[in-house]
Amino acid sequence: MTKIDEPRRFGPGWPIRSATAGPDPTTTMPFALTSSRAYSWYIGATFSLFWVYSIIPDIVRVSRSAVESTVGVGLVVIFSLCFLAAAPIAWTLTTRGRILVCGAILALTMLFVPWVGTEVTGLWTYAGVIIGMCVFPWIFTLTAIGTLTAAALALRLLTGPWSDALLIVPVIILSISLMMAAFARTMAVINELRATQAELEAVTAERERSRVARDIHDILGHSLTVITVKSELAARLMDADPERARSEIEDVETIARGALADVRATVSGVRGVTASGELAAVRRALAAAGVEAELPSSTDTVPAEHRELVGWVIREGVTNVIRHAGASRCRIRISEHDVTIDDDGRGPGVPIGSGSVSSTGLRGLRERVEAAGGSLRFGPGELGGFTLTASLPAAATLPQTAGAQS
Repeated sequence: MTKIDEPRRFGPGWPIRSATAGPDPTTTMPFALTSSRAYSWYIGATFSLFWVYSIIPDIVRVSRSAVESTVGVGLVVIFSLCFLAAAPIAWTLTTRGRILVCGAILALTMLFVPWVGTEVTGLWTYAGVIIGMCVFPWIFTLTAIGTLTAAALALRLLTGPWSDALLIVPVIILSISLMMAAFARTMAVINELRATQAELEAVTAERERSRVARDIHDILGHSLTVITVKSELAARLMDADPERARSEIEDVETIARGALADVRATVSGVRGVTASGELAAVRRALAAAGVEAELPSSTDTVPAEHRELVGWVIREGVTNVIRHAGASRCRIRISEHDVTIDDDGRGPGVPIGSGSVSSTGLRGLRERVEAAGGSLRFGPGELGGFTLTASLPAAATLPQTAGAQS
């Protein structure tokens, strides 16, 4: 399997997830045991094994031979290693696998019964800790730890006279296990937040890439179309009207420099598009293409918060007229609620409102309009060619609109 690295942003970085969420995808076997993210667990778990180490003198004392002592001490070593590995292994497993790990730790404690008898209940704390670290659903965790605590108390009551000391081990099992369960849940929540943050970062980056790609397409598509039209016009006028040709070439240079500045501003995220600015730009572009323009005298009817969106609609719509329509007439109508661009060209051959968008520019424009809360329609128009209508979202601040109109 391939190890997936994830940067540590905060917290110990333990790869803990709730059992219902499944194993942590950033840590898989066999990397779980050697992952640096498990080192914090190893350090704390090693210190917690003092209780296991404390039974070694008892094992040596009650053993009847050196072999028996060696076996007992060997079991201590094996149990310690299994306890250290239990949590990292459990974090890579599903709920069923984690239950098996907890059962295995509890079963290992029973191997010490020949040496310590009922005092083996003290080792059940380690089983309770692993139950807590597995982050089962709370009801399962409480039931398992509660059952373990009750079993320890019952066993001690059945094998000895009552005294307050009988409560010490059960209370330790209960308190430490619940404390580790709460800690593990905190770490699981942190890891979920970290994963959500990573997903949001990826989504944000993808949206930003789409925005830049769409903006660059719209900017360069319009500018290159105008540059092409003006260059062709200048070539035709080169002999007949050199001064007019020179003027057109100067316009081409100006437009090219403006497009370069727009691209740079778009990449840095500071570009601004306005309806009035685009209206003035398309007036010149349509004139250069020999298309009769019917344009509104102003954009005051457009709510202030939608003027950038209207600017993008005008830019893309007129670019399509010049590039694809073969039109001799273009009409733009703007109201408070929508903007419509008609031409008398060859037409799209699709019904108005069709969801089929083959043009990259129209597809990007539809995404832009719908992201703002509006809608985009297109198809055969009143002038016999293509019509593009963008319905604007409801104005958020009518007082500002009224002020703009005044």
